[in-house]
Order: sequence, then structure tokens, then C-alpha cells
Amino acid sequence: MNRKKKWIVGAAATAALVGGGTGIGLASSGGDDSEPPITGPALEKASAAALDHTGDGRVTDSEVGDEDAFYEVEVTLPDGSRVDVHLDEGFKVVSSQPDHGPEDEGQD
Repeated sequence: MNRKKKWIVGAAATAALVGGGTGIGLASSGGDDSEPPITGPALEKASAAALDHTGDGRVTDSEVGDEDAFYEVEVTLPDGSRVDVHLDEGFKVVSSQPDHGPEDEGQD
């Protein structure tokens, strides 16, 4: 293989890897969430506050810097319904609302 062909094959392989990595990154993040998840001790405190507020369920998602509050914790209740619990920086409940899924996006 001459140099030009090697360079073209190398460039094509690099483009495929970069493109594939971008697709994997978007798929794993859902592609539409710009807020990072809550992590570490903050996740433990936010989860405890949200579960105390809902009384039952399990934490299925979280965000820092949500548009409604400092933290947002999604709790899935035993009946399968979901509730978004909004918390301030001190992990106090600011509000909560049912989460009906993607159709809720953009409705303010």
C-alpha cells in the first residue's frame, strides 16, 4: 500500500472511531439533558430528601442545576408513576410534580 492510501485508510478509521464515540456518548446521556447528574455525598443527601418527601419509591434519575431548583431528583413510585422532586442547595424540598416522561419537556 502506498503512503497516500495508508493516510486515507488511517483518516477514515479515525473518523469512524470519533463518530462512533460521539454516538455512544449521546446514547448514554440521552442526548437532550444538559444538566449533569448529582454525584457523591450530594446524591445521598438529595436522594434521602426526595424519598422522605415521596414516602416510598426509588431514585431513578437526578440533575444538578435543574431549571426549577438547584437539584432535581426523579423518584419512581411502587405503582410505576414518577415524581420530580426539586431541592434547594440545602437539600430542602422546593416543589414536586408528576413526571409524565418526554412529553413534559419544554412545557413551562
